[in-house]
Amino acid sequence: MKGAIYAGTFDPVTYGHIDMAERAALIFDQLIVAVAEDPDKTLLFGVQDRVALAQACLAHLDNIEVVSFSGLLVDWARARDTHTLIRGLRAFSDFEYEFQMALTNRKLAPDIETMFLMPNEEFSYISSSMVREIAALGGEVEKFVPAGVAAALRQKLSREQAG
Repeated sequence: MKGAIYAGTFDPVTYGHIDMAERAALIFDQLIVAVAEDPDKTLLFGVQDRVALAQACLAHLDNIEVVSFSGLLVDWARARDTHTLIRGLRAFSDFEYEFQMALTNRKLAPDIETMFLMPNEEFSYISSSMVREIAALGGEVEKFVPAGVAAALRQKLSREQAG
């Protein structure tokens, strides 16, 4: 298959995100991991840090490019001549939101399809927000994120608590 885009905020990137990217990279010749700038969300890491962390976590995959984007994802995808979006479904609770987003994107851009993938069940309960909360409360997050991401979380949170 040609290329696809796997987009998200990745704040921070988790083992679940990595699993999804690995799965998509097996299906598509080229995968763009698109890190959303998303100025409307309160994010722990800036976009450059999120891109750098994702690049480090996905460096073992030759057919992946990690970049940031802003604006409507379907417009950004169309500008890159990419017509498949990858979305992850961790649990049934994700379905309603993801289904609504996919149908909205289809209405905005009928030429772009959404493909849903499920992560390994080992990662199905992991979310970035849960990881941020555990880290903020001083918990160990190495079971949910790579060591480099855990270190970045500790460093970021200690700077915020000191400042």
